Amino acid sequence: MATRKKKGGRVTPKGGAKAVQTNENGVAASSRYTPPVPEYKKHSAPWVPYLMFGLLGVGALIILLYYLGAVPGGRSNWYLAVGLAGVLGGLYTATKYH
Repeated sequence: MATRKKKGGRVTPKGGAKAVQTNENGVAASSRYTPPVPEYKKHSAPWVPYLMFGLLGVGALIILLYYLGAVPGGRSNWYLAVGLAGVLGGLYTATKYH
């Protein structure tokens, strides 16, 4: 049985880019170095969990009161929209909490 000869080789040109741009620190722009995140940016403000639970609770309460028929002014889909916006706002805040 005959063996197949391997085809292929270098796809990119040898030597890479000729002009390397550098930033103000002299580091090449194509480097993959990512500086560490400062410690003060890793922690959320103390009011973030209160906002998160508040939005989740108020949104769920509005939806619950809508389905029980205890909302003022009759049943309107705006109550569901406001309740859903509250719940989604709480979930969005939860993703930003560190």
